[in-house]
Amino acid sequence: MEMSLADCWGSSPASPIGFEGYEKRLEITFSDAPVFVDPSGRGLRALSREQIDSFLDLARCTIVSQLSNRQFDSYVLSESSLFVYSHKVVLKTCGTTKLLLSIPRVLELAAELSLPVLSVKYSRGTFIFPSAQPSPHRSFSEEVSVLNGFFGGLKSGGNAYVTGDSFRPRKMWHVYYATEEPEQPMVTLEMCMTGLDTKKAAVFFKNSADGGCSSAKEMTKASGISGIIPEMEICDFDFDPCGYSMNGICGPAASTIHVTPEEDFSVAVTIFGGRGFAQTWATGAEVGSYMCDDLVEQVLPGGGLLVYQSFTAVTPGAVSPRSTLDVWNNEGMETTAKGEEMCIDWEVEKKVVKKDVVV
Repeated sequence: MEMSLADCWGSSPASPIGFEGYEKRLEITFSDAPVFVDPSGRGLRALSREQIDSFLDLARCTIVSQLSNRQFDSYVLSESSLFVYSHKVVLKTCGTTKLLLSIPRVLELAAELSLPVLSVKYSRGTFIFPSAQPSPHRSFSEEVSVLNGFFGGLKSGGNAYVTGDSFRPRKMWHVYYATEEPEQPMVTLEMCMTGLDTKKAAVFFKNSADGGCSSAKEMTKASGISGIIPEMEICDFDFDPCGYSMNGICGPAASTIHVTPEEDFSVAVTIFGGRGFAQTWATGAEVGSYMCDDLVEQVLPGGGLLVYQSFTAVTPGAVSPRSTLDVWNNEGMETTAKGEEMCIDWEVEKKVVKKDVVV
């Protein structure tokens, strides 16, 4: 009898401690199919809802809302988000989902469309409740082993990194990357925050006496999320009794926010195309009411660069920062954000470390 990965690794246990908010993120990019196979160039966007559900079921998540434009389709999930482009799929899941179990089905569907793998990126922070994670996410070594099984044969080979300050093990960033050839220019920003101010987080509780909202639309507006990138069209969803998810789309650019109201905060920026293309994304973020504990730069194969920072709140009741980094306009080009200045109340010398540590 042939046993599937899902059968082999068993069911997903629930954490008796709390909800795991740190997300696992998988991005698989494919090369073009022959023109005679896909003359319209729809690629992965030709997948049916049933086919998409078939790999989400393996990851243990479901679609709760959808929003599309001419460039891609976005799906808010029961555990985070899915973005499907013609030649790329980006899947983010939280909790005790089994994200990597979706890989064989995604590759099978891509093969049916004659789409060869071009590159893969996998990233996550340090789990808050690592002992609650099921296989194949019980350790980064286990995750890397699975990823190498599928992508280790790409020209770059499988490359795995753990970046951050070794004296702060709960603030480490885990990255796996493999590619067949250098990537097209692209910037990805990932930000994780814990210990949210309770009064400000109350907006994500439905009908809370402390100022909660009755709907996702109200949460989006009351929290200020709608003003972060005003050009984005937003698809949002609220959970009972608390919790919030949103996907934002604008041309080829996507944003997503997930809140699980349960004093640290970290930012990871992945860049392809060189520092000149990246502009201010390639520099350390300056965030009001937060002190940068650590800044690490990690060179990736194919001309990539990972910039990882961790922060600690330095004033009580610190609010979520607004970015002064570059943002995307609806053509997918970068423009400088306007009217989003931050107040820096201290002078701090960032520790910059360049590492080439491979695990």
